[in-house]
Amino acid sequence: MTRGPTTEVTPMRNAIHRARTSLEQRPLAAAVGGVAVFLLVLWTTPASWQTSTLRFAVPIALAAIGGIFAEKSGVINIGIEGLLIVSAFSAIVVVDWLGDGGATAGLPNLWWGMLIGVLVSVLFALLFAVVCLEFEADQIIAGLAVWLISLGLAPFISRILFDSPNTVNITRFENVTVPVLSEIPLVGYLLFDTEPQVYLMLAGAVAGWYLLSRTTFGRWVVASGENPKALDTAGVDVRKVRYAAVLLSGVFAGLGGAGFGLGTLGTFAGTGDTVINGRGFIAIATYLLANYHPIGALLGSFLFAGLNSMQDVLQAAGYAIPTELIRTIPHMTVIVVLVFVGRTRLPDAAGDHYESGDD
Repeated sequence: MTRGPTTEVTPMRNAIHRARTSLEQRPLAAAVGGVAVFLLVLWTTPASWQTSTLRFAVPIALAAIGGIFAEKSGVINIGIEGLLIVSAFSAIVVVDWLGDGGATAGLPNLWWGMLIGVLVSVLFALLFAVVCLEFEADQIIAGLAVWLISLGLAPFISRILFDSPNTVNITRFENVTVPVLSEIPLVGYLLFDTEPQVYLMLAGAVAGWYLLSRTTFGRWVVASGENPKALDTAGVDVRKVRYAAVLLSGVFAGLGGAGFGLGTLGTFAGTGDTVINGRGFIAIATYLLANYHPIGALLGSFLFAGLNSMQDVLQAAGYAIPTELIRTIPHMTVIVVLVFVGRTRLPDAAGDHYESGDD
């Protein structure tokens, strides 16, 4: 009597159960507390700071959700910073090339910029996936390579096109107002009278949670990162699942980068760490803080984005604090949060290569 498949599928079920527990069985008090804090912040802070926080959260939240899919599948994608860079840059370039404020084939050029930005991000994610999954390169080194290539390539192309590491300014996305809902006290003007990339962020968080915790594909992603051998024994191609998860991380990061460039900034600055300025790395800290929960990553992004907006508040208030010190606030907070939130459990097979038939 053969027992192999049964003994292998059981670990896969256990792995899925552990992951679903982390996604579904968070204490209800934490969710209620998060909502309470959110409402308190809305009640006590100026509207300008709130809207700024929401816009700055876009690249962090969407990149974090993308990173969750990649890492839950067993592929550590620290090149998310690079994906944000190339998507933001390419989106601005496309809009400028097609014509700022115009439309092509019936679609506003801003949306063409968004689509191309996402496509470029996916292409870079595919390159990363091929290097890691086909050539079995070290995932950390490959991710750093994606970031460094993006960090140098975007300003280089910008110098060719614009004679400067910075692009031209373009018209940004305008607010989209939802009738009736925009009149809701406290949250109406913030959530239902805002720019398209904010709606994409909110929808992306819900879609990411549903896809990861309520679909067969999500269960495959979880099993791929926890026990790929059991998933393989069940007849699912681990490599295809990991490819799909990494490409999905490219989609989310592309939405975040392009949305940030087209909706929040309206330009791309290629000097220094570029206009992305470490937001991809903050996104990694965000999903670790959220323990790989997409909704938690969304809420965590508000924390870091709020601290980023605080820079402008402190500077406008005239506090005699050096600008360089103020700019370190979000990054210092990342370190503090990771020190005190040390219970995040990485997927068992994260960073490990797998070949079908491996023992």
